[in-house]
Amino acid sequence: MDCKTKLEKYFRENGVGYRAMTHPVAYTAQEVAAAQKVPGQQIAKVVMVIADGRMAMLVMPASYRIDFPKLKRVLVAKETRLAREHEFADLFPDCDTGAMPPFGNLYNVPVYVDQSLTQDPEIVFQAGSHRETMKIAYADYARLAQPTVAEFAVHL
Repeated sequence: MDCKTKLEKYFRENGVGYRAMTHPVAYTAQEVAAAQKVPGQQIAKVVMVIADGRMAMLVMPASYRIDFPKLKRVLVAKETRLAREHEFADLFPDCDTGAMPPFGNLYNVPVYVDQSLTQDPEIVFQAGSHRETMKIAYADYARLAQPTVAEFAVHL
């Protein structure tokens, strides 16, 4: 089952309204925002990091970047770094590399959401490919993904 189909089933089973959308191929969160004509603040960008040897999924608005000193404090880690694609690609077998949705809970990966993303009533995120996105209410996302909310990103 591909990622988008898995998400649609998950949303239906949990009573979550969603909107599936397509767009021209886009590889960065800012490109996705432009293609979908939504503010970067509404795009839930996924960034994979390794903290003291453990993989973690960070979710933040497209227009934000990681503040590593803050992230170290949040993750209580001595070392944090961006994960390389080959280090996480196998964790998301139903997704194009770099297009995974912000639901690490479906892949046994802990999820951390930057506080700034919680401000919008809806979020848009990649649905496993560089051509498909989905939109859901942030409250539904928080209920399903049960992320740890913290401050670890800064606006570009």
